[in-house]
Amino acid sequence: MNIVVLDGYTLNPGDLSWAPLEKLGQVTIYDRSAPHEIVERAGKAEVLLVNKVILPAETLKKLPAVKYIGVMATGYNNVDTAAARQLGITVTNVKAYGPASVAQQTFALLLALMNRPEMHSDSVFAGEWASAQDFCYWKSPLTELAGKTMGLVGLGDIGSQVARIAQAFGMKTIAYRKDPGKTTDAHIEMVTLDALFENADVISLHCPLTEDTKGMVNAARIQRMKPTGILLNTSRGPLINESDLADALHKGLIRGAGLDVLSAEPPASDNPLLSASNCVITPHVAWATFEARSRLLVMVAANIAHFQKGDPQNVVS
Repeated sequence: MNIVVLDGYTLNPGDLSWAPLEKLGQVTIYDRSAPHEIVERAGKAEVLLVNKVILPAETLKKLPAVKYIGVMATGYNNVDTAAARQLGITVTNVKAYGPASVAQQTFALLLALMNRPEMHSDSVFAGEWASAQDFCYWKSPLTELAGKTMGLVGLGDIGSQVARIAQAFGMKTIAYRKDPGKTTDAHIEMVTLDALFENADVISLHCPLTEDTKGMVNAARIQRMKPTGILLNTSRGPLINESDLADALHKGLIRGAGLDVLSAEPPASDNPLLSASNCVITPHVAWATFEARSRLLVMVAANIAHFQKGDPQNVVS
């Protein structure tokens, strides 16, 4: 079976082995593929693997040999699944390979805003502690998480892991999900979305990007937040209206934001959040621990193996 990987670098920049894929067929790996290169590179592929390469209907129609597309991620909005279905192409994704890693990054962003360790470390290395009159000092407010309320928008594998960590910090947890009946954890209070934005000290987004959720965090919702509130997003950038959030941060309407994702990645240099006050941004790395990427590669191969046996798993088309 001819397997082509169109953008393998982010999954495996060289620290993993492609052996799980190589056991399944002839494998050709490209670190990155520009839109104009896709048809030529994938033209003879039976199995096509992508992470963030966009595969619209017009491209899929030019790939008659492709029978299977494996998205090497959980989100699959980069593939026109309706067109794939019409063309008889099976599309799969990978779930639950990185809840621990994403939850860890969620709290890294939160603690960066609450404790400002980098700011204080930079201050020490700049000589401010050596020249200080007192044995300690702080350059920003320091706040305990214990007793605060964590509000989770979405309560799947990642949101549930964040809830458990929040509870370990002594936080109360409230959550919103489309089907609240799916949650039976007595330690999590299910609330409406408006109630969550009004009552949470920290709001963390863990929901998929759909037409209903796109731009769900906008000026109106931000105005419902506490002025001491923190907004975290390790899910999908377009969940947030970035101009509205940047404006709120500049005006001090909320305390801060911690983001691992933006609406366009890499971002344009004029993205308003790049100059926003009290905003911590990381370059979509929550999923990218060595452990999570190792699991992901094995699960990608397992999806292909199931397809080869006529028993496809994790089908999204």
